[in-house]
Amino acid sequence: MLVIAHRGASWDEPENTLPAFRRAIELGADYVEFDVHAARDGTLVVGHDRPRARHEYPTLEDVLDVVAGRIGVMVELKHPYLYRRHDVVRRTLELLDADAVIICFEPGALRTVRRLRPELRTLQHVGFGVTLRRAAGSWAVGFSNERVTPRAIARAQAAGFETTVYTVNEPQRMLELAALGVSGIFTDCPDLARTTLAPQST
Repeated sequence: MLVIAHRGASWDEPENTLPAFRRAIELGADYVEFDVHAARDGTLVVGHDRPRARHEYPTLEDVLDVVAGRIGVMVELKHPYLYRRHDVVRRTLELLDADAVIICFEPGALRTVRRLRPELRTLQHVGFGVTLRRAAGSWAVGFSNERVTPRAIARAQAAGFETTVYTVNEPQRMLELAALGVSGIFTDCPDLARTTLAPQST
């Protein structure tokens, strides 16, 4: 099971910060996940909420410099259509290596990703009005831990999707999802996930 550091190792360090990403690398996560917005001046910045000013978050370039060649990258495009004038989708894609994964709640944004960079894998979050059918073309789907059911996971697997669940911080829940064959979990505690899931890999 892939261990995906949710906004970095955000249990140990402030989320979506360079220290959180460095800590995720130290703890052996497979991927870091982070959120991309545009600041008012168009700068691509990393943070969960829309920034009021550029200096409030690290830039996307700053983050990619820290993680390049050290850990996998999952980039969530947060509300990309708020930033049409800044062309966030295209500009983000121009900065990413071919092994990056692009995440979004907006199926249309992921269709644009597949058109512009067909070699990139996409992960469609489902639920909240987005069905498996609308995820067609994506490599994986993401489910909310609070709402996902074993049946939903099985349906996604039968449809050929890799399956991920966000955000999972309890060891027993990690083991339950591993038993269901989930492909990866987003967690604030990548070290806890590594320790909990280690017996599953032997």
